[in-house]
Order: sequence, then C-alpha cells, then structure tokens
Amino acid sequence: MRKLIEFRNIVKSFDGQVVLKGVNLNIYENEFVTLLGPSGCGKTTLLRILGGFLEQDEGTVIFDGQCIDKVPPYKREINTVFQRYALFPHLNVYENIAFGLRIKKTGNDIIAQKVNRMLSLVNLEGYEKRNVTKLSGGQQQRVAIARALVNEPNVLLLDEPLGALDLKLRKEMQRELKRIQQEVGITFIFVTHDQEEALTMSDKIVVMKEGEIEQIGTPLEIYNEPANAYVARFIGESNIMDGTMVADYKVRFNDKTFDCADFGFKPNEPVDVLIRPEDFDIVKPRDGVLRGTVRSVLFKGVHYELMVETQTGTSKTVKMNVVTQHDIINEAAGEKISANDFYVDLDDLENKEMTDLDFISIANAQAWDDENRDISLTHVHHNIEKAPGIYSITFGTEKKTEVTVKVYVVHPEYVEDARHNIGISALDFFITPDEIKESMAISTDLKTWASAEAWNLQDDSSIEITDVKFDFDPAEITEGSYDITFSTRGMIYKVETTSAHETGDRIGLSFGPDDIHVMHKEVAEL
Repeated sequence: MRKLIEFRNIVKSFDGQVVLKGVNLNIYENEFVTLLGPSGCGKTTLLRILGGFLEQDEGTVIFDGQCIDKVPPYKREINTVFQRYALFPHLNVYENIAFGLRIKKTGNDIIAQKVNRMLSLVNLEGYEKRNVTKLSGGQQQRVAIARALVNEPNVLLLDEPLGALDLKLRKEMQRELKRIQQEVGITFIFVTHDQEEALTMSDKIVVMKEGEIEQIGTPLEIYNEPANAYVARFIGESNIMDGTMVADYKVRFNDKTFDCADFGFKPNEPVDVLIRPEDFDIVKPRDGVLRGTVRSVLFKGVHYELMVETQTGTSKTVKMNVVTQHDIINEAAGEKISANDFYVDLDDLENKEMTDLDFISIANAQAWDDENRDISLTHVHHNIEKAPGIYSITFGTEKKTEVTVKVYVVHPEYVEDARHNIGISALDFFITPDEIKESMAISTDLKTWASAEAWNLQDDSSIEITDVKFDFDPAEITEGSYDITFSTRGMIYKVETTSAHETGDRIGLSFGPDDIHVMHKEVAEL
C-alpha cells in the first residue's frame, strides 16, 4: 500500500507538560487505523495536529509526500468527526450535509447528487427534511459522518465519535463505520480508549502510553503477541505473572517450569508471563498442571468468569488492644478531649518526617465543646526520639484542654515472603470500643489503624492488602486483646469457562506451550 501520512518525531507540550514524546508513525492509504490508549496518553493531541487544529513543538507531518505543517485546516484534504457532532440545529439533515459544499459554492445539482449519495451511504434516505435535533444519537452521528465525507477527503479523523452512544447503538455503529470505510475506500483514523472498538474495527492498532507508542500491529498481533504487560492489560482480559526465562522455550512461574513457544531472552531473565482467561481448560485437580480453589464466580451471559487461587497470599498478624478511653473534661473551658496510646514504626520516624497532623491522626486525638462541636487541636508536645522506647505526647486546645498518652516506638517487624516476592508490615494498635462500633468500613479502618501495607520486594511498588481477618463482632466489641491478620492475595488466575462451578470448588487448570506468552519487563522511568 502507498504511504499516505508520516508523523516524524512529533513533540508537543502543554504548560511545560510533555504530551507527545517524539512520536514516529506511518499510516497507509485506505487503512482503518485506531489510536488506542487511556485519557491523557496523547492520542487526541496527535489527531488534532494532523487535522491542523494544533501545531507541534517539534517534528514534521508529511501528507501524500508533502509537508503540511503550515497548511491551515481548511486546506488539508482531511475532515474530522468529533464526539459531540457539532451539527447545526437550525439546518435540517440535507442542509447539514450540504454545508461544506455550499461554502465551496458548488452547484445545486452537484450538491443534490452528492448529498443523496451520502444519505444512501449512511442509511438515512427519507430523512432529508428532518430536524437534526429530533434525531437519535446514532442518526445524528450518521449525519456528522455524511457531512464530513461529502467533501471527499482523503482522510477522515474520528475523535471518540461513539462515546455518547449506549452500548447497543455503539456496537451497531462500529459495524456501520467499518462498512462505510470499506465502501468509500479512504483512510480512517479513529481515536478511542475502548479496546473492544479497536479490536472490532481496525486494520491497524497503535497502542499509546504517556505520549509514546508502545506497539503497532493488527488486532490479532496486538492481542496474541502484546509487546509488554501494559499492552496486554489494555487489550483484553489478562493474567500476568512474574516469571523467569530459564532458557529458550522454558519459563518458570507459579513455582514450576513450563514449556513455552518463546525464545531469545537472556538466561534467567526476569519476565512477565501472560495467559489469557479463555486459554485455560478446567480439568480434575489430579490432571491439572496447576491446582487451585475457586474464590469467586460471575455469570457473564455466554460464559462464567472464575477467580481461581493456586497459592495462598502473604500475611501479618498484629494485636488490637481495645481499651476504654475516658474523655478528659475541662469544665471551666466547656471542653473535653481524648486520644489513644499508639505505636510508631521506627522507620517512619527516621524516613518520613512525621508531622503533628500525623500524630493527631494515629492517636485519633479529638476535642469537643459542650454542644459536641469539634474543636481544633492547637498544640502537640512530645519527647519522642528516633529510638525504640516508650514516650509521651500531649495534645491540647487553645483553652489549655489537654490529654497525654503513650507512644510506643518499635522496630519494624516485616514479613518478607521471598518465594512470592512480597513484603508486608503492620503494627499493634490501641483503639476504643466506640471507635470500632462507629466504623463504617471496619476492614479499611483496621488497615489504617494498624498502618498495614504490602509491597513488591523487587521494586518497592505497592501491593494491595486484599483480606483482613478478625474474630469479633464490631457491634458487640468489649475491652481485650484481639488478633488481626492482614493478607495479600495469593496467586489468582481469571478463568473463562462455559461450565458452572461454585465458590470453594477444588479444580485443576490445564494449558499448553502456545497458551503462554512471555514478555520483557517494562523498564521503569527514573
């Protein structure tokens, strides 16, 4: 095919923020190309530069062999359809489509010929005199497309034109847009963040991230051979695991070594491993290459979506000390105040420069007046040192209403699970029965009170604590000491199947070498 458009090292910034970072891309004649990525990745900016609505900071745009950097939008053989169709409400369907031709002073007979052809193309025959404000969303979109195509551009730009439509109409218009593109035989460049749209409609998909192109390929190439974990997650449902490329055609993950179809990696190179949910077969536990427990089941209409845990997670148990904290009352000032004893991680003291607000939050320090209105705490005094020990801290109001509690500075006690590459920490803590009873989300609050956190041992990235276990009834809590266990999720696989299963079922998972896709790990930006 003939090369129609070239983006050469396109750079664009807004208010000092680089939105496009030297983009290079070739688009060919009669292609349906989709720019795919999340909001802010630069896809619409690239489209607007091609349309002439923005000027790049660096680089060149070549159209049909000619530089068009200085060509104004109305002189480019390019038309645009936006998400908001920008139809003229005072004109009927016919006149909306004819608008561009009338601007060019085209003869009425030619206008009639071209508009009628467009009405036929977009299946709106008989709607010529209809008020555009009385049309459905899908019909309005068809008018916008017809208005853009009637000028016979070489390229049609579509900036998320299906975003305002409901799901059923969106799917219908996906098919219609593809049909129209094939019938008129021109290049369509389509912007979306919807992976299904990209897979359904495109000849070529350009996956973008933070102003750069991550991968270019056909829908099949992008889906079956994603360049990295970002692309794999953005296109389709994914199971992505940390692995090690032991040797060519051998990859290790889930504590086992599997045959695969990939090669060319360094020996023992850390990699990301992808298995799509539909590539698993569910078998009897003894027949599976992996065995696991069904943790959840969702019915999706044509299939069930299972979450299957094959390994347990990493956990840390702490003591929750429930104590009755009596408010301190300052009758002369008409105020009362309270706070809890609390634990502080020595590492936090040394590395985080903890503020008075941090201590107020951890101690749950608060004050009220006689009418139970909150009062600001105006001073915090303490003798806390950056060393293990028991210290005191005093919280007070402007009227000298004060409460003093104990601070336990302790060495951090981490659980480091090298097998699963996870670290987790949490602290013992003090709390009152009333605070527990008033909690609206007890698991979330327990994580906050215990300063519970988990992280990846390799890169220190945060890992979600997914499970909080306790054996008390929050509504009936009394003084005492209670065990709280915080856990990360184990090795969980998303599996699609047409067979019904129940939570708690033990099953086997089977897959072959061609179902495993090994990817280089993304290089983190400094």
